[in-house]
Amino acid sequence: MTVARTRPDPLNAMLDAARIAGAIALDGLRRPREIAEKARRADIVTDTDRASEAAILARLRADFPAATMLTEETGNHRGSSDERFVIDPIDGTTNFAHGYPMFCISIAYERAGELVAAAIHAPALGETFVAERGAGARFNDAAMRVSSIAALGDALTCTGFHPADFDRNAPYFRAVSNRAQAVRRDGSAALDLAYVACGRFEAFWELRLAPWDIAAGILLILEAGGIVTDRKGDPCPVDHTSVVAGNPAMHAWLIDRVRDVSLDRVENGHD
Repeated sequence: MTVARTRPDPLNAMLDAARIAGAIALDGLRRPREIAEKARRADIVTDTDRASEAAILARLRADFPAATMLTEETGNHRGSSDERFVIDPIDGTTNFAHGYPMFCISIAYERAGELVAAAIHAPALGETFVAERGAGARFNDAAMRVSSIAALGDALTCTGFHPADFDRNAPYFRAVSNRAQAVRRDGSAALDLAYVACGRFEAFWELRLAPWDIAAGILLILEAGGIVTDRKGDPCPVDHTSVVAGNPAMHAWLIDRVRDVSLDRVENGHD
């Protein structure tokens, strides 16, 4: 008699991988770090990023050997199935390199091009965020929802940008900061999106992000009742793109501000 093999659960595998990587990151905080600069100034990678990525790949391949793996540090590892994991071994590497705890491990799982599961683990904070399509989102095992705040003056918002891109981003920052209660820039887009999903931030925007920065966060927010688009208001792809995210009320306000600033920049020859 042949016994059918139980299909591995992607979320369980992702959580295992994220926790293994989180332990590697915490160990890395306790010892000197090897830091290298990438092609662009202020884009760095550490030995811990590489060790974290290797551990994640090994764990996921154990259950999903045919899946494609898209990672920040080593790129696209093409598989033979319609499954793909999108992996950021440490999102917020600059924070990590300075011992600032706002960093996380971000993993998303797609099947046939559709986001199915997501996990974001912030080991230094002891926080884990997960979502499964159609099954909602959870924060440390409790159900989570986006914020219900609809009054702009009560809204805590967040953004991110590369230091070299400040001039391009300043008009957007000014337009939001002039109206919202406050704007934060914490340096980890994946964690920022998780914070929108759990209601800590009412909204988030960034003009240029990579797939591994946003894949898990997109599903977290959607399953927590929020909205995620690009800056034009179109559905946000898992790609190199802009992102505007928030609870329904704050997303509507923020997308209008981002469009207004974008139009003004085009009319004045800046974009």
